Amino acid sequence: MSVVIYHNPDCGTSRRVLAILQAADAAPVVIEYLSAGWTRAQLLGLFAAADLTPRQALRVARSPAQEMGLTAPDVTDDALLAAMVAHPILVNRPIVCTPKGVRLCRPLEVVFDLLDTCPPGPL
Repeated sequence: MSVVIYHNPDCGTSRRVLAILQAADAAPVVIEYLSAGWTRAQLLGLFAAADLTPRQALRVARSPAQEMGLTAPDVTDDALLAAMVAHPILVNRPIVCTPKGVRLCRPLEVVFDLLDTCPPGPL
């Protein structure tokens, strides 16, 4: 199974989702998006596949979103996308892509919907 995780190694949820993928023998391709960055087209594709809006994917906790004025209700999707491209930390994580779909894995249990088999537990 082809699996990609957009991962932040400093995020506990992202680390746990990666561990679940590895325990399930998914052999994920790990993209550390903070260093790799995003493109607008990439974000649009991921959000469309995951049925998310840019606002739903915006990371507010422990990010500069509020200080940047991005949490105001009148901020457009285009403005959010531009900010996410300029500041990758603004995208919530982890985002996981498998043949079964694309999901923002928060809560981390969402990842189980994307796997063919669950890893042996407990995790």
